[in-house]
Amino acid sequence: MTGEALSRIAAHISEATGWPFRPSRVRHLGGGCINETLLLDDGRHQWFVKLNRADLLDMFEAEAAGLEALSASGTLRTPKPLCHGLDGGRSFLVLEYIEMSPPRWDSASQAGRELAAMHLRPGETFGWHRDNRIGSTPQKNGQAYDWIDFWREKRLGFQLHLAASNGYGGALQERGGLLMARFPALIDHAPSPSLLHGDLWAGNMAYDRDGNPVIFDPAVYYGDPEVDLAMTELFGGFGDDFYAAYAARRPLDPGYPVRKILYNLYHILNHLNLFGGGYLAQSQSMIDRLLAEC
Repeated sequence: MTGEALSRIAAHISEATGWPFRPSRVRHLGGGCINETLLLDDGRHQWFVKLNRADLLDMFEAEAAGLEALSASGTLRTPKPLCHGLDGGRSFLVLEYIEMSPPRWDSASQAGRELAAMHLRPGETFGWHRDNRIGSTPQKNGQAYDWIDFWREKRLGFQLHLAASNGYGGALQERGGLLMARFPALIDHAPSPSLLHGDLWAGNMAYDRDGNPVIFDPAVYYGDPEVDLAMTELFGGFGDDFYAAYAARRPLDPGYPVRKILYNLYHILNHLNLFGGGYLAQSQSMIDRLLAEC
């Protein structure tokens, strides 16, 4: 980032907070493959900044709205969005900077309880009032009253269509079409719309200096709570204490071990579309396992 661009971002922060901000330290942060990320520090205040192309401003607008929705639940902590917009041909999002630390002995249990409490926040419909992104892929959130239709059209159907446009046809599309026709046999527990993080893998939860769980990088919508819970198991899991505390607050319905495969298939198909054929065999294997359950 040039000095001129840094001064402009600092001016946006000053305008949003009402006090002058002149960063004396700028640190480039890693940990992401989508955005450029910075820590700006003036010795008293620190801000986390994301930068990307101008045409991706909608991604930052949706992220800010999602963080605000999660925060309003009064459960898991999230970084507070300060401001976002366009400057110098780039889009930006400024967030509260939260210093992360190792968890306490009971932090995982707290995370499980608070996620369950968040999932008990009801919505009127499935979906959300706006679209957002899952990684860098558009995520369609058109509101619906029927969860099976929503998951068929806005989630698996969308990813399969995208995979076809990326050259993944044949058995994936044939078997995927069979699977979507059999959703009623798999989604048989009548979930109510609940507030979801939407992208809750282990890399999107950490712990603040007091050991309190913090979630970030959301893809928010209202859906079956099992969607979030399933993704926590997709890339490593959150530990036994987390799942025991969650189940004590919000017991799981019968059939979850099968439904979690269905819900995680969405994310594996998204990885196929983002990162290529290394995820094709896993996608096909998950579809075949689900069809066998039918």
